[in-house]
This record gives sequence, C-alpha cells and structure tokens, in this order.
Amino acid sequence: MRIVREILGYAVGGILFVILLPLLMWLVSGRPSSCPSALLLIVALLLAVVGLSVSICAIVYMRRKGDGNPMDAFGHEVAPRTSHLMTQGPYRYSRNPMLTGIFVYYAGVCLWLVSWQSLAVFAVFVAVMLVQVRSEEKRLRRDFGTEYDEYCRRTRRF
Repeated sequence: MRIVREILGYAVGGILFVILLPLLMWLVSGRPSSCPSALLLIVALLLAVVGLSVSICAIVYMRRKGDGNPMDAFGHEVAPRTSHLMTQGPYRYSRNPMLTGIFVYYAGVCLWLVSWQSLAVFAVFVAVMLVQVRSEEKRLRRDFGTEYDEYCRRTRRF
C-alpha cells in the first residue's frame, strides 16, 4: 500500500506542477501560438530545464536518503513522509529545493509566454505555496524541534 500511495503522490504532483499549471498559464495567456525571439526562447528553455532538474534531483535525493516524501498538502500526508530531517544534498542550499526548482521552471514558462496573465497565475501559485510552506514548517518544527530551528538558521527557505 505504501508504494501505491508514493507512486500516486509523485504522479499527481508531476501532473499538477509540470503539466496542468503551465497549461493553465498558456490558456489564460490566450493560447499564444507565436514564439518569442530565439534568445528569449533559449533563456526560457534553459530556465525550464534547470528548474525541473533541480526539482527532480531533490525528489530523487529525498527518496533515496529520506526514504519518503517531504510534502503534506495543507496538513494532509500525500505520500509517506521521511523519517528524518533532510539537510544535505540539495537541502543544504534550500529548505525547499523542489519548490525552488518549480519556481524557476515557471519563470521559464512565463518568459516563453511573455504575458501578464501567466505572471498572474505564477504570482497566485507563489502565494498559495507560501501558505503551504509555512504550514509544512510548523509540522517540521513539531516533528524535529531544535534540529529544525538550527537548520532554518543556516539554510534559506528558497
């Protein structure tokens, strides 16, 4: 049962964050069919690839070293949680490397779409995720106490 929940959690997250939200950005942008300049397109693609790479690296690291998933969706466990606080690998640089990578990915999508509407969707997503991160931080503080407080002092949120 654990493996099914874990696969389902990653599948839902991948579909939501990698496909559906960029699709929403594209739709609210008026479904543009023209491409931006070649330079803009290259920078957008680079941001998208780097962002997804950071997120995937963090997910793989969390799965291998933490034996679980970091995310609660507003207090609900999406997949089995890690049993210890992750502070190494990509978590040495950011307390939320998966989300940081997704933010970079969406910056690339916004650059590709060149629209204020995609930026508005991105801004709403960031606001929602800040609420989610704060909720998750409360749980981590409960679960790991002073170890988490020390980690927060030396590592930035994003």
